[in-house]
Amino acid sequence: MPQAPGKCPVCGSDLEVVRLQCTSCGTAVEGRFELSKFNRLDPEQLAFLELFLKARGNIKEVERELGLSYPTVRARLDALLTTLGYAVEPDRKAELTKRRQVLDALDAGKITAEDALRLLRARK
Repeated sequence: MPQAPGKCPVCGSDLEVVRLQCTSCGTAVEGRFELSKFNRLDPEQLAFLELFLKARGNIKEVERELGLSYPTVRARLDALLTTLGYAVEPDRKAELTKRRQVLDALDAGKITAEDALRLLRARK
Protein backbone atom coordinates (compact mmCIF):
# COMPACT_ATOMS: atom_id res chain seq x y z
CA MET A 1 0.00 0.00 0.00
CA PRO A 2 1.43 3.43 -0.88
CA GLN A 3 2.59 5.75 1.89
CA ALA A 4 0.25 8.70 2.56
CA PRO A 5 1.86 12.00 1.60
CA GLY A 6 2.37 14.49 4.42
CA LYS A 7 2.50 17.62 2.26
CA CYS A 8 0.23 18.95 -0.47
CA PRO A 9 1.77 18.13 -3.86
CA VAL A 10 0.54 21.48 -5.23
CA CYS A 11 1.42 24.08 -2.57
CA GLY A 12 3.50 22.15 0.01
CA SER A 13 1.14 22.81 2.96
CA ASP A 14 0.34 20.14 5.54
CA LEU A 15 -2.39 17.65 4.68
CA GLU A 16 -5.07 16.32 7.01
CA VAL A 17 -6.96 13.05 6.88
CA VAL A 18 -10.73 13.49 6.50
CA ARG A 19 -11.86 9.88 6.06
CA LEU A 20 -10.80 6.54 7.51
CA GLN A 21 -12.25 3.29 6.19
CA CYS A 22 -12.08 -0.28 7.49
CA THR A 23 -10.42 -2.61 4.97
CA SER A 24 -12.58 -5.51 6.15
CA CYS A 25 -16.17 -4.28 6.51
CA GLY A 26 -15.98 -0.89 4.79
CA THR A 27 -17.13 1.13 7.81
CA ALA A 28 -16.00 4.72 7.35
CA VAL A 29 -15.30 7.46 9.87
CA GLU A 30 -15.20 11.03 8.63
CA GLY A 31 -13.76 14.06 10.37
CA ARG A 32 -10.51 15.97 10.60
CA PHE A 33 -7.61 13.81 11.73
CA GLU A 34 -4.04 14.95 12.10
CA LEU A 35 -1.26 13.00 10.41
CA SER A 36 1.75 11.94 12.44
CA LYS A 37 4.73 14.28 12.34
CA PHE A 38 6.59 11.42 10.64
CA ASN A 39 4.36 11.89 7.60
CA ARG A 40 6.21 15.19 7.06
CA LEU A 41 9.36 13.26 6.16
CA ASP A 42 10.16 12.67 2.52
CA PRO A 43 11.00 9.07 1.49
CA GLU A 44 14.76 9.71 1.75
CA GLN A 45 14.43 11.12 5.28
CA LEU A 46 12.19 8.23 6.32
CA ALA A 47 14.73 5.69 5.04
CA PHE A 48 17.49 7.57 6.90
CA LEU A 49 15.43 7.53 10.12
CA GLU A 50 14.82 3.78 9.79
CA LEU A 51 18.54 3.17 9.32
CA PHE A 52 19.40 5.47 12.25
CA LEU A 53 16.99 3.54 14.49
CA LYS A 54 18.27 0.18 13.23
CA ALA A 55 21.78 1.35 14.14
CA ARG A 56 20.44 2.35 17.58
CA GLY A 57 21.56 5.93 17.03
CA ASN A 58 25.16 4.96 16.32
CA ILE A 59 26.29 7.58 13.80
CA LYS A 60 29.46 5.60 12.99
CA GLU A 61 27.28 2.67 11.93
CA VAL A 62 25.11 4.96 9.78
CA GLU A 63 28.30 6.39 8.20
CA ARG A 64 29.46 2.86 7.37
CA GLU A 65 26.08 1.72 5.99
CA LEU A 66 25.66 4.77 3.75
CA GLY A 67 29.33 5.32 2.91
CA LEU A 68 29.07 8.95 4.04
CA SER A 69 31.24 11.19 6.20
CA TYR A 70 30.28 12.20 9.74
CA PRO A 71 29.40 15.81 8.76
CA THR A 72 27.11 14.55 5.97
CA VAL A 73 25.33 12.09 8.26
CA ARG A 74 25.03 14.77 10.94
CA ALA A 75 23.61 17.26 8.41
CA ARG A 76 20.98 14.70 7.32
CA LEU A 77 20.07 14.04 10.94
CA ASP A 78 19.78 17.78 11.63
CA ALA A 79 17.57 18.25 8.55
CA LEU A 80 15.36 15.39 9.71
CA LEU A 81 15.04 16.92 13.20
CA THR A 82 14.18 20.30 11.69
CA THR A 83 11.48 18.71 9.51
CA LEU A 84 10.01 17.08 12.62
CA GLY A 85 9.88 20.48 14.32
CA TYR A 86 12.84 20.18 16.68
CA ALA A 87 15.31 23.04 16.96
CA VAL A 88 18.93 22.31 16.08
CA GLU A 89 21.47 24.56 17.74
CA PRO A 90 23.99 25.57 15.04
CA ASP A 91 26.78 26.36 17.52
CA ARG A 92 26.36 23.00 19.22
CA LYS A 93 26.34 21.25 15.87
CA ALA A 94 29.59 22.90 14.80
CA GLU A 95 31.22 22.04 18.13
CA LEU A 96 30.19 18.40 17.86
CA THR A 97 31.54 18.23 14.31
CA LYS A 98 34.89 19.64 15.43
CA ARG A 99 35.07 17.20 18.35
CA ARG A 100 34.26 14.32 16.00
CA GLN A 101 37.05 15.43 13.62
CA VAL A 102 39.55 15.33 16.50
CA LEU A 103 38.38 11.86 17.51
CA ASP A 104 38.47 10.64 13.91
CA ALA A 105 42.04 11.95 13.55
CA LEU A 106 42.99 10.10 16.74
CA ASP A 107 41.29 6.93 15.50
CA ALA A 108 43.16 7.17 12.18
CA GLY A 109 46.50 7.62 13.96
CA LYS A 110 47.00 11.13 12.58
CA ILE A 111 47.38 12.62 16.07
CA THR A 112 48.43 11.26 19.45
CA ALA A 113 46.16 10.80 22.45
CA GLU A 114 47.90 13.73 24.14
CA ASP A 115 47.23 15.94 21.11
CA ALA A 116 43.58 14.88 21.09
CA LEU A 117 43.20 15.67 24.80
CA ARG A 118 44.81 19.07 24.32
CA LEU A 119 42.56 19.89 21.36
CA LEU A 120 39.40 18.72 23.11
CA ARG A 121 40.19 20.63 26.30
CA ALA A 122 40.95 23.79 24.31
CA ARG A 123 37.43 23.71 22.85
CA LYS A 124 35.69 23.86 26.24
